[in-house]
Amino acid sequence: MTMLATVVERPLCVDLDGTLIASDMLWESLFDVAKKRPSDLMKLPTWFVDGRAMLKRRLADRSDVDVTLLPYRADVLEFLRRERARGRRVVLATAADERIANEIAEHLEVFDEVIASDGQRNLKGRAKREVLEARFGAGGFDYIGDSTSDCEVWSSAADALVVGGRLVRRCRGIVREPAMVFETQSRIRPLIRAMRPHQWAKNVLLFVVPLVAHAFDVATWMAAAVAFVCFSLTASSVYILNDLLDLEADRRHVRKRLRPFASGAASIPAGVAVSLASLAAAAALAATLPPAFGGLLLLYLVLTTLYSTVFKRRLMIDVVCLAGLYTLRIVAGGAAVSIVPSHWLLAFSMFFFLSLAFAKRYSELSRCRVAGRLPGRGYGLEDLDLIRSLGPTSSYVCVLVFAMYLNSPDVHSHYRRPEILWLMSPVLLYWLSRLWFLACRKQLDEDPVLFALHDRISRVCGVIMAILFAAAI
Repeated sequence: MTMLATVVERPLCVDLDGTLIASDMLWESLFDVAKKRPSDLMKLPTWFVDGRAMLKRRLADRSDVDVTLLPYRADVLEFLRRERARGRRVVLATAADERIANEIAEHLEVFDEVIASDGQRNLKGRAKREVLEARFGAGGFDYIGDSTSDCEVWSSAADALVVGGRLVRRCRGIVREPAMVFETQSRIRPLIRAMRPHQWAKNVLLFVVPLVAHAFDVATWMAAAVAFVCFSLTASSVYILNDLLDLEADRRHVRKRLRPFASGAASIPAGVAVSLASLAAAAALAATLPPAFGGLLLLYLVLTTLYSTVFKRRLMIDVVCLAGLYTLRIVAGGAAVSIVPSHWLLAFSMFFFLSLAFAKRYSELSRCRVAGRLPGRGYGLEDLDLIRSLGPTSSYVCVLVFAMYLNSPDVHSHYRRPEILWLMSPVLLYWLSRLWFLACRKQLDEDPVLFALHDRISRVCGVIMAILFAAAI
């Protein structure tokens, strides 16, 4: 009983970044400023010169992170509430700026006191230990932390409470056996998920040009494979950047809130490192291919970044950009193997993917129930009828382009039995029409391309068209 009373009398100090929340407020503030006030990023070098504490203060002053949406660790928060209910004094001791720390404390209503960085002193490691010793005395407090920098604080705490079992092994010899360990999940798997490898399937379009040109030699397909890897790594880099810029919006979304960075399952600094490493690897591989491919890869990077940050919120520009990015993959695949795609192929792909882009927006909008608008997009429920008209029209135009191609002289010079290709038209018409029927019935996944990969009937249509293509050759 005496021991329990002693513990209750000792204040419980808890870290914020990585401990109470599965994120880091410095990085949260940085990406919030990048999203809402990108011009302020030019001032970062001068802010950093003034010290880390002042950098945090200026980012905190310019950011507007919604603290109610942060990924709080449920087990840590529940423990704090239980301890406070027992009559224990709970203190938020963090290196985050005091403005943000006070907002979080006000929201959670579990802290009796807030000790944080003040723009002059960065309260981390030794600095935090000195402040807590001055406030409570050496051995006069318990501390919950999550990083090696917290070893300094634990060395002066009565009891060490650790977030992350692996940290216990890393701090062995510096800190005595912890009084409690809050286990955490591995962050490697969420990082891989953040790269969205399932989206790499879209880059199969890079093989279209050598396929329709009947270039089946090993060197050609090896070059196309390298191009595939370049586009996949570049796409992953942009996906990660997009997720980091959309943290708040994703946390408000019923499904996107579970994304690795929004949920805190993946570390923001690790995400930045993976994004930059993926981009560097893509650039190194692209240097082994013709210069034209490198230029198209750079164009793809610019367009995808603009789409993620600007274009996806603009009426019509978004769907045209999506269709253009798919067509760009086909052009880049040709550049990688030094084969110029035909104008028939480019026209067909532009209308085909324009239809799929409209289907994507239609599916998103028809499921939207937020004030009759599609959040973060330029469409409202009043646009459903027009999208339902433009989408199928684009799909039938692409079939018309295909039929016109079958009447061109190019077909007879490339195919031994070109008449077999006519059988592909009804299959294509069926698949596109069915896609739009499913969209109107709200049975279509928001991404038609991924839907096609998982839909059994779509796969059957694909196999039929592949057989017809092979027979025509």
